[in-house]
Parts: sequence; C-alpha cells; structure tokens
Amino acid sequence: MSKPRILITNDDGIHAKGIWHLWHALKDKADISIVAPSSQKSGVGLGLTLHKPITINPVRWEGETPAWQVTGNPADCVRFGTRVVLDEKPDLVVSGINLGSNAGRNVLYSGTIGGVIEGAFRGIPGIAFSSTEFETPRFEQIEPYIYPIVEHVLEHPLSSGTILNVNFPTKFEQFKGVKLAKQGRGLWVEAPDRRVHPDGAPYFWHGGEWSHHDEHEESDVALLEEGYIAAVPIHVDELTDHGFFKQRKEHFDAFFDA
Repeated sequence: MSKPRILITNDDGIHAKGIWHLWHALKDKADISIVAPSSQKSGVGLGLTLHKPITINPVRWEGETPAWQVTGNPADCVRFGTRVVLDEKPDLVVSGINLGSNAGRNVLYSGTIGGVIEGAFRGIPGIAFSSTEFETPRFEQIEPYIYPIVEHVLEHPLSSGTILNVNFPTKFEQFKGVKLAKQGRGLWVEAPDRRVHPDGAPYFWHGGEWSHHDEHEESDVALLEEGYIAAVPIHVDELTDHGFFKQRKEHFDAFFDA
C-alpha cells in the first residue's frame, strides 16, 4: 500500500521547532513535502500576500524530505505549494505544531489554521496541531499522538469543507486522553502595551490577555483545562447563518422592495 501524501506547513516559520517535531512524528508513515513561511507569521489568519512578490526557495531538510520556504503567509504556502511546487495533490494538509493555544475563537486569527482552511478550499482535508504551552512546549510528549490522529482522519475522512483543530494541554505530566470537542468561546483579547519613541511619539505593541467565558463541558477550552487533548471539527465550506436566513428572508426582502 502506498503511503499518504502529506503537505506540512505552519505559521511559526520553517525553522521553528514545532514543524520539525511534526515532520518527525510523520516521516516514517507518509510521503511528506514541507512548504512553510520563511519567517514568523503568527496571527495572519487566512491572509494572503498581495502587495509584494512571493519567492519560493528550496531548503535542505533531514531525510531528503523536499522542503521549501515561502516569503508569504501559511495560506500562500498552501496555494503555491499545491499550484507551483508539488506535482501531485496531497491527501492531507497538516499544520503546526503551533506555539500557543488555538482553542476557542482564536481559530479566526490563527495562521496555523489558515493554512489548513486554504487546503479545505481546494478539497484537501487538513489538521492543525497546537500546543497550549507557549514558553516551554514539550513537543516530545505530543509527538506520539500525531500519527494516530492523522491515521484516524485518513481512515475516517472528514466531511467536505471540514478541518480538525487539535490542541494539546502540555502543562500536564500526562494527557488524560483524546476527545472530540466543540469550539469554545474563549479568546485572547488586546491588552495594548503603550510605549514612547525617543522622538516623543507614542506607539503600541499588541499585548494579550485571556478572555474567560462560561464554557460548555465538551468545549475545547474546558477539556484542555482538564488535561485532555481536544480535537474540534470546524466547518468552513458554507458559513451562512441558516437560522437568520430562514427567519428573516421574507421580512428583509420585503423591506427593500417597499
């Protein structure tokens, strides 16, 4: 049986430790290609590089794995990876391992997840992996869980337009297990850090603090706090609020026809 073709990307950049551990967890189980940003691209979401040229350069990688660095965002990497770099469409896009949580509504900001969404738009299923521990992630603890999750998705395909967002609670000595979860409501909100330039002009850095919400017991946020690995299926194929559409369409249309 042939090995699955997996495209690996991330948003922390091709030289980040997380992407090496992701490759290391999958290298013996899949035919891997790596297309990742040449520099840190956290927080870019699904953003594209539109106002400057993009370059794609090969990078030497262990085990003769083909790898390229792209002067763009994760979504650019998947776009150009599938259209310019690779000869065959991958069976799966895998992104990470991200430094920091992508649980809750942070998915809307995450470049890690943006790359996987870009794959889903092209009919390629995908999984995003993130560590909730930012300062001292224990990637070695995470590695053994990567391929079993990938294998499950390959053997039990996601529905069209659905991606899997997986977060690891690395503050625990041992994980309690893996749970399919709902997306939580928590997110990192701004805590602006105001500074003053030597010329007297103020400027700001994005600070961040966690915004707590009442969470469902099956949410990723709640399960991570209990020590479980949380995997959330996120559907990006059709974003219509069907409840609103059904309830309001007649009134909305009539209002503007008046």
